[in-house]
Amino acid sequence: MDVKTLETQFESHLSTWREDEKAALELLKIVGDLRFDRSIEVILFRRDIYDSRPTEVMNDHLFAKNYSKQPITVQMSVKIAKAIAKLDLAPSRIDLGKLATQWLSSEESWDNIDHFVAEELVNFIGEDAKEAKVITPRDVVLYGFGRIGRLAARCLIEMMGRGEQLRLKAIVLRQKNKENPYEELLKRASLLRKDSIHGKFRGTISVDQENNQLIVNSCRVQIIFANSPEDIDYTEYSIKDAILIDNTGAWRDKEGLSRHLRPGVKQVLFTAPGKGIKNIVHGINQKDLNFQEDTIFCAASCTTNAIAPVLKVLHDKLGINNGHLETIHAYTNAQNLLDNYNSKERRGSAAALNMVITSTGAASAVSKVIPELDGKLTGSAIRVPTPDGSLAVMTLNVEKETTVSEINEMMRQASLHGNLVEQIKYSISKEFVSSDVVGAPAASVFDAPSTKVGNNGKTITVYVWYDNEYGYTRQVLRLAKYAAQVRRYRYY
Repeated sequence: MDVKTLETQFESHLSTWREDEKAALELLKIVGDLRFDRSIEVILFRRDIYDSRPTEVMNDHLFAKNYSKQPITVQMSVKIAKAIAKLDLAPSRIDLGKLATQWLSSEESWDNIDHFVAEELVNFIGEDAKEAKVITPRDVVLYGFGRIGRLAARCLIEMMGRGEQLRLKAIVLRQKNKENPYEELLKRASLLRKDSIHGKFRGTISVDQENNQLIVNSCRVQIIFANSPEDIDYTEYSIKDAILIDNTGAWRDKEGLSRHLRPGVKQVLFTAPGKGIKNIVHGINQKDLNFQEDTIFCAASCTTNAIAPVLKVLHDKLGINNGHLETIHAYTNAQNLLDNYNSKERRGSAAALNMVITSTGAASAVSKVIPELDGKLTGSAIRVPTPDGSLAVMTLNVEKETTVSEINEMMRQASLHGNLVEQIKYSISKEFVSSDVVGAPAASVFDAPSTKVGNNGKTITVYVWYDNEYGYTRQVLRLAKYAAQVRRYRYY
């Protein structure tokens, strides 16, 4: 290639890039206006884009190739977003990627995009739709402020918008510094502000010493120091009908968790497997919840949330006879930083230096959310020297003969259509590693290039990545929204 051709190529690419970047800026303005003026959240293949940089939006469009066989351009998304803005929509959450994919597969002309979008969103339009989806905002209390608690706080605040769904009102802590509570508040604020794994909080955080509050973006969050649930009357803090999210693990059964049902609290959601209460994986069995009767329930474990969606798809399509689950899990605070006594076997060795064989209850726990798999799965686990990001390897014997391409297409379709689009992300990357899953909002990232089939098509092995912190937290909050009955219309 000669010099003149290279120069022309360079200038052409630069010009195209500038046009794409301008289109991304235009898209972000439309997305922001819809969110803050009309409570309409616009996303791209389940990725929140309202607070993104233009280049991030452009990269998200490149990622769309995992889902759509045709390219989706930023300019196409702008046209679709403009069509959405023209409609009298009820508060909702709309996936541009899904709309674009449907549009590309339709036979309508480009000029009819307004008509197409109106037809796709017809159930979201007008006063009747708005009246049918009247939502009463619900207060949220976080009991505990550890790894899951702080991520839940971040997510709740980022989701706040106009405050029409979940409102973080309070965080309950066991006081560590009784001599200087203000110093403790500053330290808690610092832990929320920056995280060694998940980075800096994208917003503002300050401390109101007089009122014992953290002021985080649009939220004034009351910090309540208490040694036990019985010490608190939440109505004293203007909290009513709250859903309390217990992320401490101090109580794991119905009797213990019922201590949280204090004045001002209506429901209790536990962020681990619970005994004597319903274990729920959102996307699978949330409809098992009875809003009136089930005041205490749990979101199962991070691993159960990761494997259940994939197992559900495979069992429905192929029929699972039996199988084994191996989880390669990041180390946690339950292990030791350096060698020291630990009541659990092997966990006394330094977590960041050793692979540690341990146990997992995820295989048996799956039967609580998918009863048809009861007794069909075994499981084991290895803790490895990574602080976040885990992998589940499942080898399954199935009833129907299948192929690698058929399995991958099943999972691709499940990530694009149906009840599990929030739970399953589909990856075609051959370079995907554990750090790539950190920050993924999906419960499961299906690693398509790793799928294997043997034994005449009836023994399959699939690999599923998951962020055992952030991905799980997003599942907890999906369940919280469902239980609090504040989920909006959704198009994805």
